[in-house]
Amino acid sequence: MEGNKRTLVTCALPYANGPVHIGHLAGVYIPADIYVRYLRMRGQDILFVCGSDEHGVPITIKAKKQGVTPQDIVDRYHSIIKNSFTGLGINFDIYSRTTSKVHSENASAFFRKLYDEGKFITRESEQYYDTEAKTFLADRYIVGTCPRCGNPGAYGDQCEKCGSTLSPEELIDPKSALSGSAPEKRKTKHWYLPLDQYEPWLRQWILDGHKEWRSNVYGQCKSWLDGGLQPRAVSRDLDWGIPVPVEGTDGKVLYVWFDAPIGYISNTKELLPQSWEKWWKDTSTRLIHFIGKDNIVFHCIVFPSMLKAEGSYILPDNVPANEFLNLEGDKISTSRNWAVWLNEYLEDFKGQEDVLRYVLCATAPETKDNDFTWKDFQTRNNSELVAIFGNFVNRAVVLTQKYFGGKVPASEKPEAIDSETLASILPVRKSLEGYLETFHFREALKEAMNIARIGNKYISDTEPWKVAKTDMARCASILNTSLQICADLAIAFEPFLPFSCEKLRSILRVGIEAGCDHRKGEGAPTENFYAEGESMALHTVGQGQETRSEYPIILRWDDLGSESILPSGHELGEASLLFAKIEDAVIDAQIEKLKASKKANEQAAKAAAAQAVEPQKETVSFDDFQRMDIRTATVLEAERVPKTDKLLKLTIDTGIDRRVIVSGIAEFYSPEQMVGKQICILANLAPRKIKGIESQGMILMAKQGDGKMRVVSPEEVLSNGAQIG
Repeated sequence: MEGNKRTLVTCALPYANGPVHIGHLAGVYIPADIYVRYLRMRGQDILFVCGSDEHGVPITIKAKKQGVTPQDIVDRYHSIIKNSFTGLGINFDIYSRTTSKVHSENASAFFRKLYDEGKFITRESEQYYDTEAKTFLADRYIVGTCPRCGNPGAYGDQCEKCGSTLSPEELIDPKSALSGSAPEKRKTKHWYLPLDQYEPWLRQWILDGHKEWRSNVYGQCKSWLDGGLQPRAVSRDLDWGIPVPVEGTDGKVLYVWFDAPIGYISNTKELLPQSWEKWWKDTSTRLIHFIGKDNIVFHCIVFPSMLKAEGSYILPDNVPANEFLNLEGDKISTSRNWAVWLNEYLEDFKGQEDVLRYVLCATAPETKDNDFTWKDFQTRNNSELVAIFGNFVNRAVVLTQKYFGGKVPASEKPEAIDSETLASILPVRKSLEGYLETFHFREALKEAMNIARIGNKYISDTEPWKVAKTDMARCASILNTSLQICADLAIAFEPFLPFSCEKLRSILRVGIEAGCDHRKGEGAPTENFYAEGESMALHTVGQGQETRSEYPIILRWDDLGSESILPSGHELGEASLLFAKIEDAVIDAQIEKLKASKKANEQAAKAAAAQAVEPQKETVSFDDFQRMDIRTATVLEAERVPKTDKLLKLTIDTGIDRRVIVSGIAEFYSPEQMVGKQICILANLAPRKIKGIESQGMILMAKQGDGKMRVVSPEEVLSNGAQIG
């Protein structure tokens, strides 16, 4: 562990067009909170910064759909997100937003400095323009028919039906989502960050200088660099965002990818207007970005290039990005409501915040995508938190109350098992520290739980409830050892389970050094609290600052593994259960909620598919059409073609002759349904053999977007052979 080096920890700014879900938590926010809590317990100077990302096209689209302003949207979700984080014990030193005045001024100044120093290049390109709405259109504001699947509601950047990535130019019959009119191409000018110019430096800085980064992060960076970097636009035509601070650029804003990471700096500046620079420009500060894998390129390549171009900022020391968390075997999707939303969890599982923290850390997708299931959530709670951790603590405290009046007994007759058990905590602590300091939080959690396993095994093996019948002095030693392990748990689990550790500290009647309580963070501290030369007393431990606690015993990280954290005679509080068993009915309700979402999505998709229209085929001449002989006919006989699932053999009366047509409609019509039905056929289609049967013609069928087919029949019965044209 390094000395008291200053550490600035940032979390990816959540996008303020929806609540936070478990994928966000497992990928970014819980690992970051664990890391910050640990460093604070180790006496480090820490600043924990985050905020809402509130610009960009998706927000304007949602606002338009709901008939409100973009500000209304971001105000609503900023509040939901912020309160949800607090509810889970994730308390940033500041949680601000990119619509703040401080950020607008700071991002504008950042852009202007690079602009004035010639760090950008300009390019002119043609983009779609809505002549009715009088605005250039972002890709998401252009809709048309997908050239891949025929979905008529595809966006200019993606078809949400088939998942294809698109460009507006690929859409068939593109229209403006604002006015519905056909847009036209117009020239527009934008500024670009020439990433290609920073490629040699990035190769040296990342590939040579940061081989300790996670393999998924390092590998993705290498892939981007090997593929060759291209200039990236830093402005766009939009009316929602920070205006480009250059004269004559009305209707242009900073691209959201450019303004959002500057938000980390802005939020720090908002919190500490007089001393923010020591966190961003002093080389003794470590900068750590916690993000998901979809943000690796921005935090490892783009943002560092921006900072390098500006010239006065430190660069990230590490970017411990996680992979994605799936839900019940399927990708989390906000648009399909296939997610577990944090704000809903906090309502449904009141008092069980730590269960979610525990499970999401235990299943964190640190090296590859992982899966969250409600059954696993239940099992981990009941089999690990309740049966191991909670069971051990409860037995130790209840037996102490029963036999020793709730006071820590003196260890009068210790045996080898006692000292060996306590000694076994120290190597666990060493492993725990190693994993936490290298961002292996799943393994760190396992080590913390190993302490509970040690305690649970110890008390089961020594059976103090039996020993008390014959040797109270020996019972006292067993319970003394057990209670020391309980104190170890209150220390080791503080980064992971802050609510449960608060309960445990109350049971043990012990405090924790200032700055480690999960209830802090209700407001930004005043500037003089961080005056130059002073430590951050509310957030830093182990530096001799005053500690406020109603209890005489204060837990410190360095106490972990000590043999006498709790002195003999120390009075415990009342025993209470740390964790509650989760019943099947509770889990079944959550699974049913997901099933309902899936069913609603399937119905919506089915309805949308039914309305989907295949794109028009290429134009044919009138003469080509005249060559087709389309007539009415009646089905006389129908039977399935042997050894096939889709084919029917139909004998029909065309008014000209009797003939056989083989048609692939068996999944839509039975033979009985077809007999007697009047249909339309293409009579002069060249015959061909299908499964050994000569088919003379083709039945006209209507096919919906969902694949459902129906026979095209005349409105009223006509004589067979009537021509259609």
